[in-house]
Amino acid sequence: MATREIVGWAMDDHLRSKLCCDALNMALGRRGPVPGLIHHSDRGVQYAGSEYRALLGSAKIIQSMSRTGECLDNAPMESFFASLKKELVHQERFKTRAQAKAATFEYIEVFYNRQRRHSAIGYQTPAQAYEDMAWKSAA
Repeated sequence: MATREIVGWAMDDHLRSKLCCDALNMALGRRGPVPGLIHHSDRGVQYAGSEYRALLGSAKIIQSMSRTGECLDNAPMESFFASLKKELVHQERFKTRAQAKAATFEYIEVFYNRQRRHSAIGYQTPAQAYEDMAWKSAA
């Protein structure tokens, strides 16, 4: 959250626990589990399922969930999804799910993480913020 970088994401035609596990596995593959890592989400049933909780547990990730009805507890992700909808989803009409997935990949991996500047991180891109954070941690 400190960098606003989206490190794990997944798309499908369902919102079951497996979809969230796929996104978490992507994030773990990219960054690995970090000691003391806290995973915060809303209270969606997909995050409370045994499969997802087991994956968090096996990576020694602490699970945190928003309070019921308090969307501001998860404000960074709410902000991301608002940006995704405004800057991509509401601007395009996709003929196929594959086209939507390719456009989402481009939005997240190329634009959002590497080009879009964020006021919350000093008008840096998430990639720049991560690089700065990694550099400071190594020093």
